[in-house]
Amino acid sequence: MERITQTLSILTEADKESADEPRVLEDELAVGKKRLYIESYGCQMNFSDSEIVASVMRNAGFATTASADDADVIFLNTCAIRDNAEQKVRNRLKQLNILKKRKPELLVGMLGCMAERLKAKLLEEEKMVDIVAGPDAYRDIPKLVEEAESGQKAVNVFLSREETYADISPIRLNSNGVTAFISIMRGCDNMCSFCVVPYTRGRERSRDAHSIVREARDLSAAGYKEVTLLGQNVDSYKWTSEDGLENVNFAQLLERVALVDPDLRIRFSTSHPKDITDEVLHTMAKYDNICKYIHLPAQSGNDRILKLMNRTYDRAWYIQKIDRIRAILGEDCGISHDMISGFCSETEEEHQDTLSLLEYVRYDYGYMFAYSERPGTPAAKKYADDVPYEVKLRRLNEIIALQRELSLERNQRHIGQVQRVLIEGFSKRSDDFLCGRNDHNKMVVFPKGDYQKGQYVNVLVTDCTAATLRGVTV
Repeated sequence: MERITQTLSILTEADKESADEPRVLEDELAVGKKRLYIESYGCQMNFSDSEIVASVMRNAGFATTASADDADVIFLNTCAIRDNAEQKVRNRLKQLNILKKRKPELLVGMLGCMAERLKAKLLEEEKMVDIVAGPDAYRDIPKLVEEAESGQKAVNVFLSREETYADISPIRLNSNGVTAFISIMRGCDNMCSFCVVPYTRGRERSRDAHSIVREARDLSAAGYKEVTLLGQNVDSYKWTSEDGLENVNFAQLLERVALVDPDLRIRFSTSHPKDITDEVLHTMAKYDNICKYIHLPAQSGNDRILKLMNRTYDRAWYIQKIDRIRAILGEDCGISHDMISGFCSETEEEHQDTLSLLEYVRYDYGYMFAYSERPGTPAAKKYADDVPYEVKLRRLNEIIALQRELSLERNQRHIGQVQRVLIEGFSKRSDDFLCGRNDHNKMVVFPKGDYQKGQYVNVLVTDCTAATLRGVTV
């Protein structure tokens, strides 16, 4: 988050195993064009952004390549959410420096959140970088490339209050042809104390609802079977037309996209506990093609820590939201989480509150991290990062161990059930098996038979692990 892979759906065990691996674009057949190579790190928003960058660069006369060795321009689309993510990019730059010494005309650019966080300082720290562009500067990239080709270092890290890239059709070159992302909003206004996103992606703004529906319709017409609506906080989506006559909230947008095609499955990420509404949950219940799965980050199970994190809800509020999900969407609705161990001043008792929250909710899976202080965030300025690393790691391992138990328990619920599965391709372990996700975003593996990628099949679940369901078609 050095291989070609498919665009991923969200937050599966397979995703977690490769969360720090970059995604790259595929080869595009072209003669006489300059070649663009992009590696994307981090979240799904970055993968979606890389598809926008590829579209902008195609219009500027570039074709994409899956090999850095063949490229005229290399972009690393970076993540700044953890220090580990930034270190991976810096290590990758060292590798690319060897290539640049062999090929001095090669241009190397840094895009995304790490570029926005460090700005022009990146050019001082990483001498081989020629271009630095933040998440709102992608329209400007062809001009930045021209500047760099003339021998100048090129930087644009301007954060916009309006940019949504609504009129740019992303190039789905790293897609499996079955699932795709649709970015519905950019930026974040939540200002969680541990998070760099408001500073690297700017303030929240929602994309024109009509352009989102149009993109979903185009993807459906092109044969895609599933779309994921993306935003840092999709539940705060709110678009108003220029004449002020049309107001669309997230529940209403969800319904509009669901009505595009009953065979087009809809997912979304990420939800914020303070904003998710019963209206959204009832809309999910109303339409069979809206997947019954919600990623609802908690970050901690303790009220004092949640307040230090500026999450703007407490444990009781969060639990009430979980109870509403179960009441409206049923016990089988998939729920996943983000959880941070060892946040500033966290005590052992407060850590136990996190474990007890996991026990109460009984999540299907989650993203779990030890706290990593990010420069410039409110937490870095106001609080001491005073939980020893060994303690953070031990608490993290306890969270992970409990979640594995819960994941297995939740998957065992499906044994004996028939699940509708959208086939995404071959299983990673064997071409004799196919895999795809069910409604609850769980990977299901089954013998391939005569089935093809992009088909819906009914699978009787016969066995499972904590990460995967296994079965046979019926």
